[in-house]
Amino acid sequence: MSDYVVSARKYRPDSFETLLGQDNIARTLKNSILRGQLAHAYLFCGPRGVGKTSAARIFAKTINCSNPGPDMEPCGECESCRSFQEGRSYCIHELDAASNNGVEDIKTLMEQVQIPPQVGRWSVYIIDEVHMLSQAAFNAFLKTLEEPPAHAIFILATTEKHKIIPTILSRCQTYDFNRIGIPDMVKNLRGIAAKEGIAIDDESLHLIAMKADGAMRDALTIFDQTVAFCGNDIKYADVMRNLNILDYEYSFRLVDAFLAGDYATALLIFNEVLAKGFNALHFVSALSSHLRDLLVSSTAGLESLLDLPESLKKRYSEQAARCSVKFIYDALGITAACEAGYRTSSNQRLHIEYALMRLSFLALAPSTSVARPAAPAQTAAAPTTVAASAPAKPAAAQTAAQPAPVAADAKPTSPEPATPRRRSRAASALSLDALTSEGTPATEVGSPEESEKQTRTLELEEVRQKWDELAESIKANSPRISAVMKKSAIRLTGEAGQQQLEFPVENEATKNWLERNRLHFFETNLAERLGMRTISILITVTQDEEAPEMKFLPKDKAEELISRNEEVRDLVVDLGLDV
Repeated sequence: MSDYVVSARKYRPDSFETLLGQDNIARTLKNSILRGQLAHAYLFCGPRGVGKTSAARIFAKTINCSNPGPDMEPCGECESCRSFQEGRSYCIHELDAASNNGVEDIKTLMEQVQIPPQVGRWSVYIIDEVHMLSQAAFNAFLKTLEEPPAHAIFILATTEKHKIIPTILSRCQTYDFNRIGIPDMVKNLRGIAAKEGIAIDDESLHLIAMKADGAMRDALTIFDQTVAFCGNDIKYADVMRNLNILDYEYSFRLVDAFLAGDYATALLIFNEVLAKGFNALHFVSALSSHLRDLLVSSTAGLESLLDLPESLKKRYSEQAARCSVKFIYDALGITAACEAGYRTSSNQRLHIEYALMRLSFLALAPSTSVARPAAPAQTAAAPTTVAASAPAKPAAAQTAAQPAPVAADAKPTSPEPATPRRRSRAASALSLDALTSEGTPATEVGSPEESEKQTRTLELEEVRQKWDELAESIKANSPRISAVMKKSAIRLTGEAGQQQLEFPVENEATKNWLERNRLHFFETNLAERLGMRTISILITVTQDEEAPEMKFLPKDKAEELISRNEEVRDLVVDLGLDV
């Protein structure tokens, strides 16, 4: 049988120098040894796999070493160090509190504590997973922990510090271990791969480090699993397939589709991801992370926030250069809303596909208008809105799109009369507004008519009338919403061009539901009825200031009845009643 040892055990830290990612703790422990200021109880807490038990063993080994180095590292050659490495040390004792968590186990430990060490100066007791001790065991341990023998040192290790009772915490020096950073993990894995003769690229190491989530032990376990799957020549694609991780390539392709306004490609990419068995919510989360990395890449001074290999950093920088900060900000808002509403959606796939379509239309949102040349009188009724963010055509395409020159002897043809449903090819692909205004002539953005719509002052009577009409129109399908709209005391705020309609409701629950499900419908339909391009509606919660004070005590109810009823008051006086 092979003498194979897993990497997590084979490459476990055996000195402070090899303790990864905990430099401040290593320095503090070494200084306390150098100065002879050893506490009788330590508490090492932090996430799993970050080196708590390893640090406890290194500390115990160092304080019993006969010839420590100048930097307080164990020599590894004295009798104490050799006995520890061979597993026969009588100075260092380990107790698993997960399986020895009763009062009897602690009593046995207290009896053992009284025995002085045979080799070395200190008897060190490492209690792992100490939070698993029962309440009675904790109480039995208190006195010994507070006043142990002079030769005893306790090191408690736990992943759940909040489960330890305060009386134990107050008796220990507490050291909080941090998650190990991705660069440190990648560097350590690269060194281990070199020792084992395994060829692996930085992208694969980065994936393993990300999957480990800050735990070096988990990273080494995943590394062994990857080697078992791929052999000694590890490729990025094999790591992706083995760990079932969504490839960065999908996110890059999606953002390219968003920038081109190609929602069909975005939907096909999503279908491809689902066909490979990936979780749909993880897909949205990965897209949000990708957008976050794009934002970091596009902002100078934030390079330290991007934990990626250099090859990927270059790709992120190239794609970020083609994205505006507003585009990324709006896209993050859409993905965050998609994640929040995913679990409550009745059609989860459609929920995500709708978000992908919204993301595809972000780059096509109109921002400015381009004036067109004057048209003949017959076609003047059909102006076209042009989106500034639409991708420019190549020069050859622009030349081809121009009308061919007319021969001198050719007969002029009269232009066809414009109809609401006839549009040129350019108009149909230029703006989202043009796509959604089928059947009505579009008003050019920035025209005098449009400016007059947006700057005219609204009157409350006019808005109230249109508001009631809107409420009446939805009465058949939504009677409760219609009733809320009709009885609400709406009001206008702000100046001309910046007016806002306040829609007060009775409670926060109604406000939240209307904002999620009906606010866009209200704004769109009311603006259309008022002849406005847009109108902003603010839903607020109001309390009825005139609501009568509630009376609960019989005395208060009687006094109120007397104050409002003269006959009752006279009756009380005549009969001399006591209220």
